Amino acid sequence: MKAKIAVLASGDGSNFESIVRASRSDILPAEIVGLLVNRPGIEALRRAQRLGIPAAVIIPKNFRTREEWDRAMVKQLQAWQADWVALAGYLALIGPEVLKSFPHRLINSHPALLPKFGGPGMYGNKVHQAVIDAGECETGVTFHLVDEVYDHGRALMQEKIPVLANDTPESLATRLKARENELYPRILADLVTGKITTG
Repeated sequence: MKAKIAVLASGDGSNFESIVRASRSDILPAEIVGLLVNRPGIEALRRAQRLGIPAAVIIPKNFRTREEWDRAMVKQLQAWQADWVALAGYLALIGPEVLKSFPHRLINSHPALLPKFGGPGMYGNKVHQAVIDAGECETGVTFHLVDEVYDHGRALMQEKIPVLANDTPESLATRLKARENELYPRILADLVTGKITTG
């Protein structure tokens, strides 16, 4: 039986697509069972439609409380029978019910070398601008477990790239995203096959 992975996204969905395509090759021995997003009309949803992956939109403001939203996410992830949950540009704090339902099986990628340049509000080009403003000579991507704090869980792997003298947030993002798209499916493959352990 192949492991089943659900992906969470809030934007473009390029990592989501790279994960799906890897699952349809020999790179990632897993089935991508669904895409869950917290924003309507985003590109990730269009990618899911093109790729034939079920998608669900679960928006926090549509629920009376965060607890109800949290439980709705668990219900959807369990309906897909997900074994693992991969956050791919998902811009919301994961709730306690989701954490409890998938212990050590929630993975995130962050476009910086954590613990630097992480935490609330640090996403997308805001991260890359902060890296440039700080005069860093290198940056990278961190793959880590998800816990109750933004960008805090145990790091599973980091990949470094240099910050060039003429880099802008956009150029840095382009180079880093290409590497992240390549690495994320491989990290997931190592997790589902037990080459990387999380417990």
